[in-house]
This record gives sequence, structure tokens and C-alpha cells, in this order.
Amino acid sequence: MPAVTANTLTLPRLPELPRAETDWRGVKRVVQAQRFLEGEGFAVRRPFPGVDLSLADPFLLLDHLGAVEYAPGEAKGAPWHPHRGFETVTYMIDGAMEHTDSIGGGGVIKDGGTQWMTAGSGILHNELPPQEIVTQGGLFHGVQLWVNLPRAMKMTAPRYQDIGGGDVTLLSSVDGGALVRVIAGSLDGHDGPGVTWTPITYLHATVSAGAQLDLSWPREFNAMVYVLNGRGAIGVEGRPLEEGQLGVFNAGAALTMRAHTDWDVLVLGGRPINEPVARYGPFVMNTRAEIIEAMEDYQAGRLGTIPAERIAHRGPTDEEVYG
Repeated sequence: MPAVTANTLTLPRLPELPRAETDWRGVKRVVQAQRFLEGEGFAVRRPFPGVDLSLADPFLLLDHLGAVEYAPGEAKGAPWHPHRGFETVTYMIDGAMEHTDSIGGGGVIKDGGTQWMTAGSGILHNELPPQEIVTQGGLFHGVQLWVNLPRAMKMTAPRYQDIGGGDVTLLSSVDGGALVRVIAGSLDGHDGPGVTWTPITYLHATVSAGAQLDLSWPREFNAMVYVLNGRGAIGVEGRPLEEGQLGVFNAGAALTMRAHTDWDVLVLGGRPINEPVARYGPFVMNTRAEIIEAMEDYQAGRLGTIPAERIAHRGPTDEEVYG
């Protein structure tokens, strides 16, 4: 898994949390991700929506893309489509994804990089595998997370953040058995590079077999763990959690988890927005009337326009000049 790695012995250490005095969070629920087809027909595993959205708030959707080894010609993406009212966060672990949007953002996301797109008032974008992956095939593994925006920010101006793998904040567990990548939010005073409208924390942890990872966690945030690969257990009760499963925590001040095998997990949580959610396909607003308005704005071209295709310049041939 070539997401950013490092020698944990050289990294800042997370503090040791006292077992008896710490208010550990228990496990509320375990959810099995369901399989869906998206875009041009690529498979995703989706743990939510499916879990009660009030448990996931402010998150709206989590899609696990792969891991899959594409043969030549098999790789697919999501061609031009609109969004309004939330943020899409694409984190690439293996392979690459190419992004283009109607405000000029874009680039290739790879090697532990993240593309953070705030749709806000409206944007068009596409997400496609680079041509070399389409023609040659290769390993592909990533995650897309949708983060809701509060009512006051639904119509904020769109923006794009290109977060390279080298920008991610790296930390070690107290015993060096886990590498923690802070993509957004803060962990023990260490801030990730992602700039968020909605207060969240988003981590990717690689935990060695037998190692334990303890994390202080804001009481006002919810907390979830999703397994990318391997097996482990979460919570003080040691609830088993394996690839494709999401664990939802109860209230408390800290999370604990232990790897049974080498284990890769996403740890995420945020301050719930606690507002009505109206959603239809690529639009997430507060009311049905706002969804209808978003659809009408899209149909009228008010969410942006697809940029003109850029092609290599070619001079005229003699035949075209002289007939």
C-alpha cells in the first residue's frame, strides 16, 4: 500500500492515555458496506448512507474504491457531472485519478494525495483514470468521502484543494506500532493540511499486527472507523472489525483499537450539523424546494460550463494551404 509511509521511530508520538482514568468510547454499531456501481460502471463498497445518517453527520457518503487490479481497458471513472451543497474528498492510496472541474481546478491524485473539492453553490467536474492506467491497467485503490455543509455555507463559492501525499501530517502511536496520517482536522495538537468548512478530523492509520492505537477524541465529535484491509478490534469491549466494515462509537473522550493482522483503517469524526438533509443524486440541500432549484440551475447552465477541450496544435498541411 504506497500511501505515504515513514519510520514511526522518527515521528512525533501520540501521548499514552491512562487506562483507568480515560473515558473510552464504546461501540454503538458495526455496519457492513454494501456494493454499488457508480460512474461508468466501477464497483464501490459503501458503508453509509446505510447507517442512520444522524450517526454519520456531518458525513453523507463513504465510497471505498477497490482495491482492484484492472486489466488493460477495464479502468472506468465518473465523467462530467454536477454537485451542490457539500464537499467531495477523494483520497488515492494506489493508482491514480485525474480530476478536472469548471472552476479551473484539476490534476492527478496519486501516492497518498487528496483532492478536496468544495462544490458549494455549484460546480461541474469529472473524475477519470489517467490514460496510461486505461491502456495498461494496474492497481487502483481509493476512497471518496462526502462532507456536508451547514445551511449558512451551502451556497459558498466553490474551491479546490490539491493535497499532495507529502503534505499529510505523520504521527506515531506511543509504542511505534501504528503510523497515523492526518489528512484534515487536528489530533493531539497536530493539524492536517485539509482546510474544512465543517469541523472534522480525518485520519488514515496503518497498524501493525498486535499493536494498539489510542486516540484522544473531541467529545463534541462523533467517531467512526472503517477498515480498508486486515482485521482488528475496536472499543474497550474489543468488537471485531474487518475489511469492508464500519464501526460507530458511542460518546466519550478517547478511542482505542487493536490490530489482529496488519490493519489499515480510516478514522473519521466531526461536529454534527443537526440540520434537515434533502438529497437527490449529486445535490445535497436542506429542503426539497432547494433541490428543485439546484436541478433547474444545472439545466440552465448556472452551475458552470465544461471547459473547452485542449488539443495539441497542428499547422496546416500543404494540401490544406494549396488545395
